[in-house]
Amino acid sequence: MRILLTGASSFTGSWFAEALTAGGHEVTAIFRGAPESYAALRGERVAAVVKAAEPVWGVEFGDARFLDLVATRDFDLLLHHAAEMADYRSWDFDALAATAKNTRAARRVLTALSERGCGKAILTGSVFEPYEGVGDAGQRAFNPYGLSKHLSFEIFRIEAERLGLSLGKFVIPNPFGPREEMRFTSYLAKEWAAGRKPIVATPVYVRDNIHVSLLTLAYRLFCESLPESPGVTRWRPAGYIESQGAFAHRVAREIGSRTGWACLVGEARQTEFLEPLIRTNVDLAAQAHPDWDEAMAWDELAKHYRRMFGSP
Repeated sequence: MRILLTGASSFTGSWFAEALTAGGHEVTAIFRGAPESYAALRGERVAAVVKAAEPVWGVEFGDARFLDLVATRDFDLLLHHAAEMADYRSWDFDALAATAKNTRAARRVLTALSERGCGKAILTGSVFEPYEGVGDAGQRAFNPYGLSKHLSFEIFRIEAERLGLSLGKFVIPNPFGPREEMRFTSYLAKEWAAGRKPIVATPVYVRDNIHVSLLTLAYRLFCESLPESPGVTRWRPAGYIESQGAFAHRVAREIGSRTGWACLVGEARQTEFLEPLIRTNVDLAAQAHPDWDEAMAWDELAKHYRRMFGSP
């Protein structure tokens, strides 16, 4: 397939670009900045993407150059993985402004793609959204960012239905792995490498953490299996469904056995529950991908953390 990908400089986006190319697809990846504007971790991701995909620099979803791209090039599948995420955990996050940016010129984009024979698109979703995942009865959004993701998809859905397109929604839980930002598992590894005992602030929350390599296999399969017929198709791959405390101990066992770090874990007494107690995806990804090597994924992660943080 000829694929147009947004959000390729993100943690998961860089993995998706590599996997799709490895699967024999032709990937065109857009980047908002110039090549020299990407440094440090994001620069590492971009370098990996450029080796796998055709880059187009200085383009944002829905801007004039993007509209020219979809009006003059032939694609079989649009993957809209980019989303406004600045301070995405903040309750001051502007959900409506983010939605407007995520969906800028969506009607013109989808119409142009459709006119050139592209009948399929996939948007990335999140368990932070309302009505995604399972667990809490209310199914509310975690925060304004989750609300913006939901609103963005609904705008694409109404436009896709008008044009008779096949629209996919790939819901991401909590990925972890090489090239991630300083998230939960990175925090744990940094503390262990320094000889400290990290504290899990929310050990009671039940979440869905997934190796990025397994998530990537699920994403590529979803792209390859999206039906040609109009309608909405969803895929919600799940990884380790357990409390954050239990997951921290899992990471400690796996990383400790591969690095020699002590990997002790402390758990705070959780008294605040500002987020849903339970929120996870439902489709167990490992069952759908028996060829995925879990031990190798942990090997690669331990190697990555040793390179990032060194030894105490």
